[in-house]
Amino acid sequence: MTETETPLRPLTRLQQGMIALAMVAMGAGMTINFVVVAPLARKAGLTEIQVAGILTLSTVIYTIMIPIWGRIADRVGRKRVMVFSLFAMGLTNMAFLFALSAALAGVVTGMTTFFLLVFVRVWFGLLSPGLQPASMAAMTDATTTMTRAGGLGMLGAAMSVGSILGPAGAAVLAPFGALVPLWGTIILNLVVGVILAFVLPRSRDRVRESHRPKPLSFTDARVRPHLMFLFIYFVAIGMIQQTVGWFIEDRYEFVDTAARTAAEMAVLFTGIIFSCLAFSMIVVQFGYITPRKPDPRRILPIGLTLVTIGYVCADTFQPFWAMCLSFLVVGVGAALAVPSANALGSLSVSREEQGSAAALLAAAPPAGFIFGPLIGATLYSIMPSLPLMASASVVGILAVYAFVVTARRPISP
Repeated sequence: MTETETPLRPLTRLQQGMIALAMVAMGAGMTINFVVVAPLARKAGLTEIQVAGILTLSTVIYTIMIPIWGRIADRVGRKRVMVFSLFAMGLTNMAFLFALSAALAGVVTGMTTFFLLVFVRVWFGLLSPGLQPASMAAMTDATTTMTRAGGLGMLGAAMSVGSILGPAGAAVLAPFGALVPLWGTIILNLVVGVILAFVLPRSRDRVRESHRPKPLSFTDARVRPHLMFLFIYFVAIGMIQQTVGWFIEDRYEFVDTAARTAAEMAVLFTGIIFSCLAFSMIVVQFGYITPRKPDPRRILPIGLTLVTIGYVCADTFQPFWAMCLSFLVVGVGAALAVPSANALGSLSVSREEQGSAAALLAAAPPAGFIFGPLIGATLYSIMPSLPLMASASVVGILAVYAFVVTARRPISP
């Protein structure tokens, strides 16, 4: 075998699966905040703007810290950073839960509640972002040129599973107490952290500083086009994530029934749509990407085209079953596009720098979700269909770029 066909740091299937499990835990911990924390914070006396401000500030800090933690992982080892991040996520969420409990009990009130929750959430943004860049870098080191899209895609699919488990777990555990779902994700993070500590190989010392490649920055000309590509994509996706629930509620005009209220119906239908999205992503990832290992240059424009078609169909066709089919198509496209874009970004640098590139690219999704929801909400206030049409237009332009430019580039320098 040639050098390019041999992984830098091979991992067994079990070890790769445990890293994917860690991403499931992270995805669940992220999404449950929007399901549980947002309404409870309002009950604690905070306004919608204050709640949004707390979560947005945390996301901004989280995004800024991702590449920093990626460089720390290069120095101290990916395993150490992954384990630390899982424990940090669990413990900072626990601190946030105690602070929220105090606010709900009336121990703290007014602006004291706001600043207390901001303080705790800042520590979440500072300490927990290392899992994503470290896991992506570890998977990059464990894969080859032809298997990279499958490896990185598996992590993306794992996050999708976690994004389903978060809201689903909240629905199952909520009858036992409003804060019980948060305890569930905290325990999951801590348990997975312990498992990783035992299953993953020991963090090996990196080469000495004089021989270590220079850490990559956002301005690196090789990675920057791929980073901007992913950032723009996730801005477009963030527009839909923020507004699709409102879109469903307004389109189908639910009414209260003996079985369910209108609000419960809106939540149920929105959950079905996201389940369709995640289901098709998982099927394509494990049924096609992982076993077939297709060329990322070939499937990237196809995936983006499918996402565009799905969004257009979701706006065009009225029946709910048609909307479900539309988001199944979106999920297929996302499963093809996102791991391909990540793989091409990591392959744009030398082999020794590919782990750092993958860690840097991990900042794109949270960065996109800083701006996408705000843009989507603004467009929705003008016309409900505008977010879908705007996202379809943006992703369509990316598809043309991927077909004309990206598909014609060499797969590695």
